[in-house]
Amino acid sequence: MSQGVNVVGLYVDNQDEALTFYVDKLGFKVHTDVRNGAYRWLTVQHPDQPSFQLGLFVPGPPVHDEATAQTLRAMVAKGAMPALVLSVDDCRATYARLKERGVEFTQEPVERYGSVDAGFRDPAGNGWKMIQAPAGSK
Repeated sequence: MSQGVNVVGLYVDNQDEALTFYVDKLGFKVHTDVRNGAYRWLTVQHPDQPSFQLGLFVPGPPVHDEATAQTLRAMVAKGAMPALVLSVDDCRATYARLKERGVEFTQEPVERYGSVDAGFRDPAGNGWKMIQAPAGSK
């Protein structure tokens, strides 16, 4: 039997805005975009990781009541959720390319412990770390 993580979900406040960001700015591809009434199952995937999907989900029914959904949206907007990590071959080159596409960075590339990392947030406030591994560590 084969098992593994297939989808990791992110809370976003606007799925269309999130979709534009992840596809047009970060270069992800749409995997699934289906609706069941007001509910929308929307996932994207990095082109180099076809077996892994990132779910772009809006807090609310059928999973959350309105009070919980409001709390979750506020936490995401404040950057309170754990950061996700995007591995890149060249942090500085990727930073320049994404900045040119309109990604707003919270931290320019910095060298630490032999690696290079930068930080950015998606339109909902989810934090990302973009990390170039130290030479020879792959």
